[in-house]
Amino acid sequence: MQKKTIETNIEIYSFEELETKKQDLINKAKEQVSKAYAPYSGFHVGAAIELENGVIITGSNQENSAYPSGLCAERVAMFYANAQYPEVPVKTIAIAAYTKGNFVPDPITPCGSCRQVLLETEMRFEKDITILLYGTKNVYQLKNVKQLLPLCFEKSSLEG
Repeated sequence: MQKKTIETNIEIYSFEELETKKQDLINKAKEQVSKAYAPYSGFHVGAAIELENGVIITGSNQENSAYPSGLCAERVAMFYANAQYPEVPVKTIAIAAYTKGNFVPDPITPCGSCRQVLLETEMRFEKDITILLYGTKNVYQLKNVKQLLPLCFEKSSLEG
């Protein structure tokens, strides 16, 4: 028998410790929660993506009574970025969540579907995507998507 250890490295900051550019991106994600359509869960999520060319793309979750027809904020923003700027790599994504009248104290992480979409974009451009996960107590920063999805299904998996 063999064992394999997989580690995820997360840098934890207070919002104030972050550089201004990262604070600005998180603030754009926070602004998006007010645009979320979440009448069923009451859980509003906003995402903001910085492209390598400096363009910022935002998105919010959009629910639907016919589950699972809705879409998470991360995928709304990422699909728009990839459709409108197909040749421009994604540099950073910031994610914020709001429920019961407040932003969440501890950062939330993307769902499995969102992780796979983020990974595909990272692999597509062969460039790491920095991930910023906002909570009122802490902000988590991950250097790339593989930190969220270490045992991932990727293009090489299809080759056998």
